[in-house]
Amino acid sequence: MSDTIYALSSGALPAAIGIIRISGPAAGSALASLAGGLPPERMPVVRKLRDHKGDTLDVALVLWFPGRRTATGEDLVELHCHGGRAVVAAVLNTLAAIPGLREAKPGEFTRRAFLNGRVDLAEAEGLGDLLSAETELQRRGAMQAAGGAVSRRIDEWRSRVLALAAAVEAVIDFADEDDVAALPDDFSAKVAELAGEIRLVAARPEAERLRDGVRVVLAGPPNAGKSSLFNALLSDDAAIVTDVAGTTRDVLERPIALGGVPFILIDTAGVRDEGVEAIEAMGIERARREIAEGHIVLWLGAPADAPEGSIVIRAKADLDDSSDLGDGQAVSVVTGLGLPELIDTLIERGRGVLPPVDRIGFNRRQKQCALEAAACLDQVDTRSDLLIAAENLRLARFALDRLVGRDSTEEMLDALFGQFCIGK
Repeated sequence: MSDTIYALSSGALPAAIGIIRISGPAAGSALASLAGGLPPERMPVVRKLRDHKGDTLDVALVLWFPGRRTATGEDLVELHCHGGRAVVAAVLNTLAAIPGLREAKPGEFTRRAFLNGRVDLAEAEGLGDLLSAETELQRRGAMQAAGGAVSRRIDEWRSRVLALAAAVEAVIDFADEDDVAALPDDFSAKVAELAGEIRLVAARPEAERLRDGVRVVLAGPPNAGKSSLFNALLSDDAAIVTDVAGTTRDVLERPIALGGVPFILIDTAGVRDEGVEAIEAMGIERARREIAEGHIVLWLGAPADAPEGSIVIRAKADLDDSSDLGDGQAVSVVTGLGLPELIDTLIERGRGVLPPVDRIGFNRRQKQCALEAAACLDQVDTRSDLLIAAENLRLARFALDRLVGRDSTEEMLDALFGQFCIGK
């Protein structure tokens, strides 16, 4: 990290303000070159920005943050320019001409913050989810991780593992001393309690569900009204609707937020066994896979054929002359009958599928590390060789270290930070 990076860190242009960040050892000299000197530390100052010829680029608010107490853990500059495309382009071009500066790669500012100890990996992953959050639940869930709630819990678990390991090491090293004769009576209970606590958190729904959305599969026989209901929930004509059986031949997905809950609505081919040609058969097979993998299935067909746990929908209720519509939830996309109630049901079911936003939850990578730590704790048996018990406690600590990125590979970091935008 000997080079200095820069990038536009605000939103799409044109905008009222375009914020350009510069981070690295040459950040101060770059600011001095642009603004004619360094302003007071950590104080916003209005300065004229000039190129190497002395021509004025913009009148901007500039901030100078030296030292390690910055967002990236190194010298940092912010240029709050006017947000016109030409203005920002001119400033970026001037920075590109300064020796030792280069444009930042995606996520490089946050990666430097991680490498310099300003955030840990769990906080960085939460920040990535926060940047992509589109619903209130996604925002609240991401804030738990980005705000350090996950990291604080891991630190607390790690401290307990270290205390347990210290007790074992004391017995190993000083068993011949009078004041350290044996492990505490509640040692095994504490190990089991910690393993159980870790598994309890790991058993919660994975954080990816909150980020990716609850998958709602509309399924049933041909001409059951799946595509019409799909369009009604979206308030859009996304799916083709006809009276011809087999019109929908592939899986159609659309994201939507209902009551702050993120969903992925999935329209599928009508499921039937007879009169199916090759292409429709492929669509039916995909429909069956979606039904098996969906978090919520809306079944628009005979209740006896409904997949286990699905919500049975009596679609086209406006065409039924009977006051008793039988099993299932009556819905009509023509009159709107039952649609508000169905949406309420989806929101209630969806919240049950998602991780609780008021408590910490793990993504898949974090869950794997946590379960590995719990498995190592399960192997701690003080009735046999204490050296093996100490080794399992050490492995449990290493698993928790990987969870927050204290032992991370370059490949994993590349995959994570490569998903960020360039200015972050």
